[in-house]
Amino acid sequence: MDVLILTGLLATIWMVIGVTIAASRYPGYNHSRQFCSELGATGSPTQKLSPKINNYPLGLLFCLFGYALLALPDAPTGLQWMGGLIILHGVATWVAGYFPMDFDAYTATPSRHCQIHSWAGMVMLLSLLIAPALVFTLPDNTYLPAGFQWFSLACLVATLLFSLTLGRAYKARTNPGLHQRLSYGAQLLWLAVLSLLLWLG
Repeated sequence: MDVLILTGLLATIWMVIGVTIAASRYPGYNHSRQFCSELGATGSPTQKLSPKINNYPLGLLFCLFGYALLALPDAPTGLQWMGGLIILHGVATWVAGYFPMDFDAYTATPSRHCQIHSWAGMVMLLSLLIAPALVFTLPDNTYLPAGFQWFSLACLVATLLFSLTLGRAYKARTNPGLHQRLSYGAQLLWLAVLSLLLWLG
């Protein structure tokens, strides 16, 4: 079980490495101006590579971590719901990888694949917005320290803040990639710290 608990931390590390590797195979790719999903977009140089090294293994790691939470002995209900939401996040990650976004992130009429990709991305966002909020429903228990509640709140606020700035950057066609990474980075940081605390505990 100890190994499974660390899959949350491993997923965060894997995400950074996987995106870096895929981007290195995409000539001219700009992390600040382009979305992570553009690495696997239809017609991109890394369309086949990106989901293989990012979405599919990451989805598995998320699902394993969610299962590890569900399997914790005498875990409170809130922690089990968090596990279910993390599994949902993993499944949505698979879907987002299987259905690529359009090559042009600003296309006026998105393809069906791109629409499915966008809905999967919304599920990914919401699942890791709700999960940190559930920390405040947990009773005092031996799994998580009290201070983790406020860390969760900080990550939640950061995710919402950078999601708003992402929308503005997208409309202005400036640097939405940067804001996406900050928003999702706050969620993955929460996941990594949760994983590490449970492992240390």
